[in-house]
Amino acid sequence: MSAPVPTRLAAVEASVGYGERLVIDGLDVEIPGGSFTVIVGPNACGKSTLLRALARLLPVSSGRIVLDGADIRSRPSREVARTIGLLPQTAVAPAGITVIDLVSRGRYPHQTMFTQWSDDDARAVRRALRETSTEQFADRPVDQLSGGQRQRVWIAMVLAQETPLVLMDEPTTFLDIAHQIELLELCRRLHHEGRTLVAVLHDINQAARYASHLIAMRDGAIVAQGTPAEVITAERIESVFGVRSRILDDPETHTPMVVPLAHDAIAPTA
Repeated sequence: MSAPVPTRLAAVEASVGYGERLVIDGLDVEIPGGSFTVIVGPNACGKSTLLRALARLLPVSSGRIVLDGADIRSRPSREVARTIGLLPQTAVAPAGITVIDLVSRGRYPHQTMFTQWSDDDARAVRRALRETSTEQFADRPVDQLSGGQRQRVWIAMVLAQETPLVLMDEPTTFLDIAHQIELLELCRRLHHEGRTLVAVLHDINQAARYASHLIAMRDGAIVAQGTPAEVITAERIESVFGVRSRILDDPETHTPMVVPLAHDAIAPTA
């Protein structure tokens, strides 16, 4: 696959919510093309809501989501699916479907009535299975896999879609530390190949190590954005997460590393 053209995605004065409850109100944010953008913040701050709005899964009640200069609502669904791949927070596979069949569904946006399954489709599926270390599961039913294995299969389906823009909502959920690092290293490679990636992560240190662009949110608003070095300060970690910390230099990557401070020790009673 040749290097994709960077894709620009933005929210313009976007308000998004669930029913009568607004979670995001009048938010402006731009995802830099070709970046690996990670969204961080405390629980229920609007991270996943923003990601779902950017993916056109949640409609905006006002404002716009803009994809490559045009309102995303004006784009045909198949065209959007060839541009944006999405790994949702929770995904349910059809009962009994095998891994190879699920991953192959990632190729549907590239097929039409006149162009069915092709050698390019087969190559994309094989590459996705290889990159997520799920080749050995190809013929097994998805519902017989562990939670971590299923997560890697869903990631493989998104990769098989071969979109220039990939959105991932908590992609390291259910993965042990080895597979978390493996996935984030894969994201780094995809980013270096030219894809634009956006992920919601809970681990601030993983976000700082792998992101090229960081967005910090609290209470449905953008608190700060920029490089990890620009965004991560002790003052901001306390204001966003309510945690006092010390910011050190990661000895491996020289990116900011957040070390929470211990609570004051309570003197033992006699």
